[in-house]
Amino acid sequence: MAYILTHFWPGATEEQYWAEVAAVHPEGGLPEGQIYHAAGNTEGGVLIIAIWESKESSDRFVAEVLMPHVPEAGGFSGRPEERAAETFNLLSQ
Repeated sequence: MAYILTHFWPGATEEQYWAEVAAVHPEGGLPEGQIYHAAGNTEGGVLIIAIWESKESSDRFVAEVLMPHVPEAGGFSGRPEERAAETFNLLSQ
């Protein structure tokens, strides 16, 4: 079952997002197990939405790739506000 993970990074900027993505997605594509990624500026920071093949693939990426790169030079610092859910509906075009 697919897994939704959102991260809100308070106070973050688009520039910090791109620095972080360069560190954690160095080949420019999606990491193994991620099937969708979107990010945007919102009031007070940056919101990232990722859809994963499973909770296990999401947990592995966060623990082994993302958080070891925080803080990243020019990127994010601190911990994001996180929300997660198992999907019960996933549509695509």
